[in-house]
Amino acid sequence: MPHSHYIDNLNSRFTRFTLSPHQPFTTDYVLQEIFEIMIALGLEGSANKLGIGIIEHNIETGQVNILANVRHTHITPPGTGFLPRDTAAHHRAHIIPVIREALKTANVKVKDIDVICYTKGPGMGAPLVSVAVVARTLALLWNKPIVGVNHCIGHIEMGREITGANNPVVLYVSGGNTQVIAYSEHRIFGETLDIAVGNCLDRFARILNLPNDPSPGYNIEQYAKRGNKFIELPYTVKGMDVSFSGILSFIETVANEQLSTGQCTPEDLCFSLQETLFAMLVETTERAMAHIGSKEVLIVGGVGCNLRLQEMMAQMAEQRGGKVFATDERFCIDNGIMIAHAGLLAFRTGFVTPIEKATCTQRVFAFKESFEYNDG
Repeated sequence: MPHSHYIDNLNSRFTRFTLSPHQPFTTDYVLQEIFEIMIALGLEGSANKLGIGIIEHNIETGQVNILANVRHTHITPPGTGFLPRDTAAHHRAHIIPVIREALKTANVKVKDIDVICYTKGPGMGAPLVSVAVVARTLALLWNKPIVGVNHCIGHIEMGREITGANNPVVLYVSGGNTQVIAYSEHRIFGETLDIAVGNCLDRFARILNLPNDPSPGYNIEQYAKRGNKFIELPYTVKGMDVSFSGILSFIETVANEQLSTGQCTPEDLCFSLQETLFAMLVETTERAMAHIGSKEVLIVGGVGCNLRLQEMMAQMAEQRGGKVFATDERFCIDNGIMIAHAGLLAFRTGFVTPIEKATCTQRVFAFKESFEYNDG
């Protein structure tokens, strides 16, 4: 989007601002000199969670205020997953009411919003597009700049803001991603070689016909708390990478053969699966910590809500004299506030996505962008 597209809008909001004849009128000057308070609207819809967030940055003090964090989830019947077409239809049906609810909760007007941020990727194609269309439309209707945000970066930056983690090893675990990342080096140390850990859990929940409300991973966690028999499963760590597809196939066979005969219970299987998957993640995370000399672990992504994962990681970190940083479901699970926050960090550096390039991509690495989100 050309900078001139929103210069007039800035002028109308800050009538006290004047320039000397020797000061060129640029957005960089505007961002650095005019704004004391900046507000961003964030739109997230990369999977089955539709999230709208509104965040406020105080440029002078560094204070960040969450004004609204509203979410609406596409929930399917037990034993089923969610299809891109149906998920996109859900987002289209609910996004305008959710935006209105967020604006009402935040008590802000359209004129107060400085930038519109949306998830550019990665994610499911149809849901991503459905939300991006709304973001572009609002940017044009409201005469606002737009910033496309990397979904992975959104999780990481929101996690750092909420927890105060400075230079962590990041364990990013969700339904579509599993990565071990060194934050300061912007380097991915390890990742899944096939399916994500959240996808493994979700698909096993379908095998057991567990409900998708509030989420299959949450219901597996509750079942696992009642398990008392550990069933040995394949443990697949290859260097710094992990593999989950073989474990899923193996435990499906066990479920088909042993549940009907009473050799084990669904609770036992959930317990065994969690313990195995999370041990693999702890191992690779610990090696990354040793490599870069970090004492911090930040867990982000939807699976990061799992208290057992947090407990296992904390035990490892404590033995190394370190600390684990994690958040609850408000910020672990996909949400609009993380998109608003990461997008506003980028916008404050002068970054804007041209409207003709405000598209989506299903596959993108965590640190694909060339700009920095913070001063660290």
